[in-house]
This record gives sequence, C-alpha cells and structure tokens, in this order.
Amino acid sequence: MRILLTVDPEIPVPPITYGGIERIVDALVRELRRQGHHIGLAAHPASTTACDAFFPWAKQRSQNLSDTVHNARVLYRAAKSFDPDLIHSFSRLFYLLPVLSTPVPKVMSFQREPAARTVRIASAIARNSLSFTGCSEYICGQGRRGGGGEWAAIHNFVDTDYYDFQETVPIDAPLMFLSRIEADKGAHTAIAVAQRVGRKLLIAGNRLDVGPANEYWKHKIQPNLGRGIEYVGPVNDEQKNKLLGRAAALIVPIEWNEPFGIVFAEALACGTPIISCPRGALPEIVRPGVEGFLVNSLDEACAAVSKLKSIDRTACRKRAEEEFSVRVIAKKYLRLYEARCSSSQL
Repeated sequence: MRILLTVDPEIPVPPITYGGIERIVDALVRELRRQGHHIGLAAHPASTTACDAFFPWAKQRSQNLSDTVHNARVLYRAAKSFDPDLIHSFSRLFYLLPVLSTPVPKVMSFQREPAARTVRIASAIARNSLSFTGCSEYICGQGRRGGGGEWAAIHNFVDTDYYDFQETVPIDAPLMFLSRIEADKGAHTAIAVAQRVGRKLLIAGNRLDVGPANEYWKHKIQPNLGRGIEYVGPVNDEQKNKLLGRAAALIVPIEWNEPFGIVFAEALACGTPIISCPRGALPEIVRPGVEGFLVNSLDEACAAVSKLKSIDRTACRKRAEEEFSVRVIAKKYLRLYEARCSSSQL
C-alpha cells in the first residue's frame, strides 16, 4: 500500500525534545515500512525519518494563513507525485483542501478538539472519501457531536521496545512531573503534593520566557525550587527514558481536558504508575488502582502517593504493550486504511 502521511510544519520528525505527534509519526512510518508499505511524508524540512518519498513543507507556521496556502500547494503536488492509495493527515485539515474532492481515500487525525464547522464543511466537500480519527474516545465524542462524519478512536502510542521496563525502584524514588510548564498541566499541584508528603519531585519539560506561561513559572514554580523540588529542564528521549523509569510515579495533575498525553503511555512503558485527574482521555489510559490513580483534590493526590506501593509496575508495562504500543496501534491504522480503500472502490 502507498500511504502519504503529513504532520504539522513546526517541528522536525522525529523531534529532538518536545514534539509528541512528531514522535508518533516517526514511529508509525518506521513500523509501516517494516511491514512492507511504501510511505511518503510531508513534514518540516529538517526531518530525518527514513521514508520512500519526502516532501518538505514550504513554510513553518501552521497558524498563519499565507503559510497554510503554500503548504496546501505542497500537499497537492506531493499527492500528484507520490500517487498514494491513501492520504493520512496529522497536520492541518486545510492542507487537504486541494485534494478533498478527489476520490483518493483520506484520513484526518485529530490531536485536539476539532472545530465543528470545519469538520462539517470538509465532510461535505469530500463526501465519502474522508473519515476522521481522534487520539482518544474523548476527542471522537467531541467530533461526532459537533461536526458529524465517520470517527474512529485510535490512541496515541509509544515504541515499547525503546523504553526500559523498571520492575522496582528504591523506596525513596522521586516523583516525576514531565510536561509543558504551564498552569493547565498542574506542576504547581505536583509541587504542593511533594511538599506535603515529603517526597522529592523532579520537574522536566519546556517552559516559555514570555506571556502567561512565564508569569506562571516566576510566581508558582521558581520560588519553590530547592528543598527537594528540582527543575531538570527539557529532556530528550534518552533522558526521558531514564527519568521516568527511576520515578516512583509520574504526577501530572491536569487542569484541562487532555486529548491524550503521550507522556502517560511513556511512563507506563517504563512500568511507572500515574497520578493525574479524571479529565479528557485520562480515564481511557489509567485504570484507578491498577496503573495509578485519578484524583480530584490535593488531599486525594497525597493519599494516592501513599498507595503507590499497591501498584504492580509489571501491570503498568503490560498496559502499555497491549494498548499503547506501536505494533498494536499500527494494526488499527492499517485496518482503517484497508477499509477506507475498499469502500472507495465500491
């Protein structure tokens, strides 16, 4: 099968540090090629993922209208050149506009809540040639209610062969916060939990030096550093593997409806339990008392830390292998591709 994949233009595939969906697309390309499929990729010009045909985006701002028009042209030329059996977009839906009305099957994957009006318009133009996936049932539910169309929930995944399973950790192993350093990810709550229960907390992730995120850093995070609270900065895959594996738990007490959160699957692949909140896709990832705990308050989060010894790290790893591994999810995408290609021939 000839499959043309696209990803947003800001970050290379694979990414060096931050870039969850770019990491997903990199692993998906490698797995599909391993199975004998021919893969074209439209991505940031600095991308290094091995593929059968590469089409660099002309511009790097996905939120800019002029850049979007240029990149839509790139995708149109890529489709003509590569002649795919199917186009699978992890990038902007607008990029598909020049090929929407063509009969080639198209799959649009959402990593965020979809804009209902855009989904309705695209569906009308494409008719039966376009279907949608969401990275969680939560995202699919938003899409079905708002924009209609045919939706399938296909979770994000990790390469479980890469992440090292740590069956045990020391009794004084630190808690780990790994995400963007912004209020909606809950780093301030993770700090409050660690301080109350007397546990070391490592904080890793990107932070911004401007705007509300910088104010959040200066007033909520930086004053608490020291005395067992340490910021280790942005981390690459190798550092992430080590930090997550050595942690007693990944604690990311989200304050928004998380579409998925690849870091949660990465933690499970290391055997590391999760403490988060029952919002967005988290109830699809964590079974309370099995792979961690979903909490609604500071008190509940502190209680969850005291119960971490009841979590079997082997069960965490098994969850990652059975539900969130590249091989499992690639099979789901291939079944969808085959169904879409079959229906287009009717």
